[in-house]
Amino acid sequence: MHSYELYFIVYPEADEEELTAIIDKITQTITANGGQVTEVNSKGKRKLAYPIRKFKEGRDVVMQTQLEFEGIQELERSLKLSEPVIRYLLVRTNE
Repeated sequence: MHSYELYFIVYPEADEEELTAIIDKITQTITANGGQVTEVNSKGKRKLAYPIRKFKEGRDVVMQTQLEFEGIQELERSLKLSEPVIRYLLVRTNE
């Protein structure tokens, strides 16, 4: 398994319960595909540098994960279909 950092932005109107539900759904997707989440950091609400889907603010979340290549494809597919996630970035970290 390789280490990855998943950074995603959730729409700003999401309250703490919704944000927790979104994080849980993404965590379940990762674990269902043979991966594991090692760390989750919610950075809170911040102003975006430029509008994304007409949103000027968003809630940042950073996850440290361990995944295989097959799991990455399913995770990205799930993130693209997730309505509350307005932008994401998945980067492989050095081990």
